[in-house]
Amino acid sequence: MEKSNSIEKEEIKVKDKRRFTEEGELKEEILNSENTSSNPQPEKSPEIVKLENELKQERERREAAEAKLISVQAKFQELIAKMEKETAETRERIRKNLEERAQQSQFQFLKTLLPVLDNLKLAIEHAEKESSFEKLIDGVKSTARSFEQTLANLGVEPIPSIGTDFNPEIHEAIDTIEVEPEKEGKVTLEYQTGYKIGEKLLRPAKVQVGKAK
Repeated sequence: MEKSNSIEKEEIKVKDKRRFTEEGELKEEILNSENTSSNPQPEKSPEIVKLENELKQERERREAAEAKLISVQAKFQELIAKMEKETAETRERIRKNLEERAQQSQFQFLKTLLPVLDNLKLAIEHAEKESSFEKLIDGVKSTARSFEQTLANLGVEPIPSIGTDFNPEIHEAIDTIEVEPEKEGKVTLEYQTGYKIGEKLLRPAKVQVGKAK
């Protein structure tokens, strides 16, 4: 029995150890190599190779286009956000400028009224010292003229009424009076002066209008 085992070992030793294990089995890498060589992959035709290359190139172009599209969209969103921010800042700056102009205009208007108040107080003071009603009337008239001049300097103009044709856009008829036919529709009396600034009506003149008998 021992002799038989020694014979088998000697036979194994004879085999190529680069291809077989000590147990006499074919090594795995050699086995895989032989299986591969026994089942060779079919060679690809030039047409298939060409189509595969074209498909690869098309896939690369598509991926590049998608990447570029994503980049453009990101830049577009960034531009929109920047424009919205600039628009909001511009709107806020305009609002502040308008408020400052309005405050400045109000300041200048109130400043021009102060001399009128000064003149009125001065007229009352002189009338009280001299106990003169005439002085008070003169002072009030002077103050009224000063106030009218102040309004004129601001661009405020009185609306002409008496003797003009009645115009519902600038006149407000309070009552009527019988007149000669040639004075039909004419303003015969002014109860309250109207004013305008430029082409804008501040208030209409309250008037009496002639009506033919």
